[in-house]
Amino acid sequence: MSVRSSLSPLVTGSLAGVLMMAVAAAAFSFMHAAIRHVSVEMHPFEIAFFRVFFGFFALAPVFLRQGWMPLRTTKMKLFAARGGLNACAMLMFFYGLSITPLATVAALGFTAPLFATVLAMLVLGETVRLRRWTAIAIGFLGAMVILRPGVIEVGLGPLLVLGSSVVWSVALMVIKVLTRTESSVTITAYASIFLSPIALVAALPFWTWPSLEILLWLVAIGFVGTIAQTAMNQSFKVADASAVLPVDFSKLLWAAAIGYVLFDEVPDIWTWIGGAMIFSSATYIGIREARLKKEGKLAAGPPSTAVDRVPPVPSPRAMGKDG
Repeated sequence: MSVRSSLSPLVTGSLAGVLMMAVAAAAFSFMHAAIRHVSVEMHPFEIAFFRVFFGFFALAPVFLRQGWMPLRTTKMKLFAARGGLNACAMLMFFYGLSITPLATVAALGFTAPLFATVLAMLVLGETVRLRRWTAIAIGFLGAMVILRPGVIEVGLGPLLVLGSSVVWSVALMVIKVLTRTESSVTITAYASIFLSPIALVAALPFWTWPSLEILLWLVAIGFVGTIAQTAMNQSFKVADASAVLPVDFSKLLWAAAIGYVLFDEVPDIWTWIGGAMIFSSATYIGIREARLKKEGKLAAGPPSTAVDRVPPVPSPRAMGKDG
């Protein structure tokens, strides 16, 4: 076997992973822009409900294939806790997104892996050594560069986006515990089951029936969000984190471009500097943790880079595996 032929599967997998992550970054960015657009006429909590609502119907193939089997569990309290945390993170994120420049949202969204790493040490007892602590410190410093407390007034929107990352990281800890005994289909199904009523209760005080145009936008948000989640998850399946995580930075580029064209937003230099610091630290942590998992020194868990805060729909391949 030639060297070229032996390397081709690696090249193909890495290239496919990079392309999938690029699609995910673009799809997340366009979804966020659509949410900002719709929030002019509809409260963000209602948008969040419809995002979950359409995602719930996307689970229909799972139940048609497996019946009610995915709902069998002995971890109902953990699922309820995860649902409440997930809903809180999602509602905070959607509201913050509606009043915050897209580039700022993208930059602060990179902080989720930082909070998740700290919580993994505090809650799950994972060992975090000097190199990852240094990366965490740089990432949090990047958040301060963007917010600049004491220099400028810190708005509600950025605080909500940052708070959403904190709550989402707690939800990730619950998901890590659940993955030890529960299938991905069960975790996804119960996430949607708990998220839908919580989001509906939050949306009811602000309820307005969407027009046909807005309804089409809401369907598009759900559709594009599912594409983004699926592409991101697939990128981690077919390629190493070291290959795909750097591409995630294109979220900030997309957000800056879309924000400028559609909403006349021009991110300042501090957003770019802080965003680069947060992204670099989060990427290093992601790559480092992926290597530790390969070496068996760290328990496997879900990727913590997603900013949608909505559970992805399991792929048919996952459905067959978990069934």
